[in-house]
Amino acid sequence: MKMLYTILFILLLIQSGNAQSITQVKAGDNALGTIPYDKFQKPGLCGSACHNDFYMQWQQTMMSQSYTHHWDEIEYFRLAVPHAEKDPVVAGVKAGCNGCHAPLSFLAGDVPPPAPDKMSRANEGVSCDLCHSVTGFEGDVPHNFNYIASPGEIKNGPRGTGNSPEHEVKKSDFLSTGDFCGTCHNEKDPYGIWVKSTHLEWKEGPYFKQGVKCQDCHMTYAPGLSAAMGNKYPDVRQHLFHGAHDPGKIKGTIELRVHPSSKEAEPGEKVVFTVALFNQKTGHKFPTGSVEDRIVWMHVEATDANGKVYHLKVDKKGFEGEEYTIAADVLAYQDMGIALNQPDFKGVQRDGVPVGDRIFRMPYLDPQGRMTIQQWNTKSLGVDYRLGPRETKLETFTFNIPDNAPPGELKVNAVLNYQRLVKPVADLLKVPADETEIVLVNEHSTSIKIVD
Repeated sequence: MKMLYTILFILLLIQSGNAQSITQVKAGDNALGTIPYDKFQKPGLCGSACHNDFYMQWQQTMMSQSYTHHWDEIEYFRLAVPHAEKDPVVAGVKAGCNGCHAPLSFLAGDVPPPAPDKMSRANEGVSCDLCHSVTGFEGDVPHNFNYIASPGEIKNGPRGTGNSPEHEVKKSDFLSTGDFCGTCHNEKDPYGIWVKSTHLEWKEGPYFKQGVKCQDCHMTYAPGLSAAMGNKYPDVRQHLFHGAHDPGKIKGTIELRVHPSSKEAEPGEKVVFTVALFNQKTGHKFPTGSVEDRIVWMHVEATDANGKVYHLKVDKKGFEGEEYTIAADVLAYQDMGIALNQPDFKGVQRDGVPVGDRIFRMPYLDPQGRMTIQQWNTKSLGVDYRLGPRETKLETFTFNIPDNAPPGELKVNAVLNYQRLVKPVADLLKVPADETEIVLVNEHSTSIKIVD
């Protein structure tokens, strides 16, 4: 009899262990297909009565458009999926892209999800219930959608006070951390390269050391209600998530100041104009995130007393990899030919901005060492010539005053521009024009006097 009890006890332990393994929460690639759609509430339910204001904010953000946004749709279906089907090294991106862009579909195992025009639940993007179901992350570094999601009656929030007729409320310290954001805003590609590192850049910078978090800039505080029937608080987080797609966030990020080496010059003389660029606004590098897409460049022009305009090209500094940081008439992005089924694809113009302008970027290089727009096909990174938080870069522009320059004022204007996507790539793939809208980050002018 004692042996029988022992056997029964062991069986119970085995059953208990099996039950635990079945219900164990998984994260990252291992979470694919582990949570069905119906476990998550639809955003419209959250916004129908209790959280209407948050819902209206969220609808205008890239969180709600992470799957339906036109460039993301084109990049996924025209480039990522076909490439993944042809190259076993990058095969995982066919599902993996959705871990952050269509997380409900990824967790449900619905990959590739239906196209946005099919109006599936993939279109919910990064939804209310997804974020408020996250309890932590797996591993040492948040990245590659290694968040742990536990949807149910309990909704996690930064406050954890009050009573809701719809669900339980639980205080979550994790939701208020930068690590929460890092689960999607850090990414390693199939070659082990950090192709997104916004959270890591912040972690290494001055703002982290001072306790300034991602949410302090991208989910700003204001007095108000967190729920329609709830208490009023002095510090309700706004669900605006304004960032790379918000011109208001981009404008003024970098300060420009230009000054000449001399206030007067004669025709035939050289004058050096120095531009100081100071990143006074971002807690991470600028640009950040999808750095392979973004282009930030400085254009400098001189206008003489007769109105003639001269384009000033940046002076070379001579550092390794500088050729990628000065606009040139060269081709790049040849690896798009894999997905486009064009083996002899010659590429498109690399920059699409005036030749000789300074570009603040970090080039992504494919396995053949060519510049790529496809982050999943990045095997190495080039020089990182972006603007770090509170960093100042100095650029010089040497101007040979023309012999026939008229006497009078010579005005020099420096302009810093930003585009979300390199225009030649957008033109090739027929991406809507708003994705290549030029946003003026900042500008500054100075002048000198041309004397006889």
